[in-house]
Amino acid sequence: MTNAGGVVVVGSFNVDHVWRCPQLPAAGATLAGEYTCGPGGKGFNQAMAAVRAGASTTFVCALGSDVGAGLVRSLAQANDIKLRAHASEAPTGTAGIFVDAQGRNSIVIGAGANAALSTGFVNAQADVFATASVVLAQLESPLSAIEAGLNAARAAGAVAMLNPAPANATVPSALLALCDVISPNETEFAALLATHCGEQVDGNAIAGCDDDRLHSLARRLLPGGSVIITLGACGLFVSHPAHALRGDDGASYRIAAEAANVVDTTGAGDACNGAFAASLALRPQRPFRDHAIFANHYAARATEQPGAALAMPHCHPSPPTPAASS
Repeated sequence: MTNAGGVVVVGSFNVDHVWRCPQLPAAGATLAGEYTCGPGGKGFNQAMAAVRAGASTTFVCALGSDVGAGLVRSLAQANDIKLRAHASEAPTGTAGIFVDAQGRNSIVIGAGANAALSTGFVNAQADVFATASVVLAQLESPLSAIEAGLNAARAAGAVAMLNPAPANATVPSALLALCDVISPNETEFAALLATHCGEQVDGNAIAGCDDDRLHSLARRLLPGGSVIITLGACGLFVSHPAHALRGDDGASYRIAAEAANVVDTTGAGDACNGAFAASLALRPQRPFRDHAIFANHYAARATEQPGAALAMPHCHPSPPTPAASS
């Protein structure tokens, strides 16, 4: 049973250094571009999406004692995000991002303080987990801290949701076993299949797989939980175990991508995850499909603005339709 509460995001904050250029730089190339700097990190992006989608949101993270930490503290206050931050001697996390004229990106992360988020600190936030509907985590923080957050979700009766990103991060079987919902993109899904199922699938071919094949792969990967595969321009694919359809009328289905005037795809996956968590927290009795449709819509809108965290739109899911009076 989902708590009547909000969203807790356990994860990373980075100061994003962004260069926009006509094409992504090749090895050895020097390009002219436009530079901007702003807030990001998968955890903070998802927290911003959740709160701007209308959910009460707490962000559990680690920060240094520097300008970057001041930035996240001021943004959290301005956006009504409740911040629980472990103080680290390391600098606040950073990311270098290149974005081309088509909105595609390449990213390099400097973990900094994100690597210092501890199990002890996460466990000390028991009061916020106790009132959460959804706990959402990613893989830019230590696995032990992520595991602590998902364990806390299970203990509190909240939905334990993992966005297994980035794709090069290791996901132990014990961590997957704690998840009610996972939300990989094509590359991440292929990496998880290779690690946990011994199944070699080209990530670029995932969107083109037929539904029965994708559903079968998802069931092998997470037998007891729901899988949302984000497919970029091809939308979403959802797979449930037969015994837990979460209000849906089928065990698997696709949701087509929405049209968007794409400016920047940075943070689109984070927008999808944060919006899904918010929708589930706000409307726990609605079918899973409704949350996925809203998340798909929200992610499309997020690509229409430059940046990551600051590109998250103020866009709330529709309330449940009132029952007709008799």
